[in-house]
Amino acid sequence: MKTIKYMLVLATMSLMAACVEDEVYEGPSNIDSVTADVAAPTSNDAVTVSATFSGLQAPKTVTLSYTLNGGSANEVAMTGNGTTYTGVIPAQADGTTVKYTVTVVNEAGYATTSPEREYVVGDPPTDFTKLRLNELYGAADTDEGKFIELYNMSEFPIKLKGITINKDEKLSWTGIEGEVIPAHGVFAIIGAKGTTERGISSGFSNKKSVLIELFDPSGQLIDKFQRGEKEAEWGSQSLEKVKGSWSRIPDGEGKWKIADPTCGEKNATAGEDDATIVQ
Repeated sequence: MKTIKYMLVLATMSLMAACVEDEVYEGPSNIDSVTADVAAPTSNDAVTVSATFSGLQAPKTVTLSYTLNGGSANEVAMTGNGTTYTGVIPAQADGTTVKYTVTVVNEAGYATTSPEREYVVGDPPTDFTKLRLNELYGAADTDEGKFIELYNMSEFPIKLKGITINKDEKLSWTGIEGEVIPAHGVFAIIGAKGTTERGISSGFSNKKSVLIELFDPSGQLIDKFQRGEKEAEWGSQSLEKVKGSWSRIPDGEGKWKIADPTCGEKNATAGEDDATIVQ
């Protein structure tokens, strides 16, 4: 009988131990890291925030909260699986102070919030001297197909707001908010004579004299393209008809050549000379 009682006691103790081992820990999750994918955001950069977690309870909701210049909080539901979640803070204006935290609520209902982090959006000073006229195409059959292309020679984006282009000494185009050329990128102004919403207001011909001038927002001349001479007026001098585009080869810094048009892309690597262009 003693043996049976002893065995029952052992069985009870084993069952109790198993129950203890099977209990799931209920407590807050740990936020192991919070990182941003852009170290020094500019006004063109959305910032992706990543957070990693640990703990026995899986995340139920993960929220990215951020404020702009001390204003009210904005919340973004972060997405992911397992232990890593991400959320995006949209691009903000230059000079904006952004403060943000990450909060995880796990399946047990416990909430954990990270320490507050912050960054200030800082656009580098714009160097408009790195902006160039890069390609001009006036040989299209219709004005919709004509274009002027700009090139950014710098390591940073250039905002085109306030940039102006004169065609034959008359204002023909002005850059607006939101028009930006990426570093070492191109920007095509497509259409002439009002045929497109953001085209140039004047047309230009592939067989006439023409003067295209590029100015920074303060009115300083940055670059120009001149073919032929003004004579009585620009466009009055007849010249040999050009079938391709006038392209800087290489982009931004090379001499003007006649080449196949490459609207919105880097220029051709070779072309023909045009003696009528004033280099």
